[in-house]
Amino acid sequence: MWSNMNNAQGSNAVSPVTPSVKDLVKVLYGGKRFGNRVDEVWPDLFIGDMSVANDRYSLWKLEITHIVNAAHGRMHCQGSHDFYGSTVDYYGVPADDSPSFDLSRYFFPAAEYIQSALDTAGARVFVHCAVGVSRSASLVLAYLMIHHHYSLLEAIHKVKERRWIFPNTGFLKQLCALDVKLRTTR
Repeated sequence: MWSNMNNAQGSNAVSPVTPSVKDLVKVLYGGKRFGNRVDEVWPDLFIGDMSVANDRYSLWKLEITHIVNAAHGRMHCQGSHDFYGSTVDYYGVPADDSPSFDLSRYFFPAAEYIQSALDTAGARVFVHCAVGVSRSASLVLAYLMIHHHYSLLEAIHKVKERRWIFPNTGFLKQLCALDVKLRTTR
């Protein structure tokens, strides 16, 4: 099922240019528009909402070992090391789901955390925010771009195979800037 997911380097035929935010919004509107509480979008990498994040039994059933809370400290998303206990490693990103919020400062640290976790045998990473479509999705898109060399459009298509996502327009602009930066440094 996941056999071809790790070979993105040879698939840059989608477009040599970063699409506009308007074009990305059109892509995001396409496909299914409903979401599950949690979806595996990459091997051992899950995106979900706060209801799953607040349900330790569901996390245990999914065998989650690492959590990235993209709404750390926000109402109903107040996870912590104390809440999850010693069996789950926790990383909090205190992001607002606002187009003016600078999420880009967390792209590389969160991507490093996710990659480091996934490099650990048996690790399973759950990335969440309140609804699991904007903040958490943006961090996962950045991870795929940084560590698996996907373009932004390729990363969006890859995640949308498994989950409906819709990063806000400010996050899309920041992801476009990341896409340009990564294209010029490779």
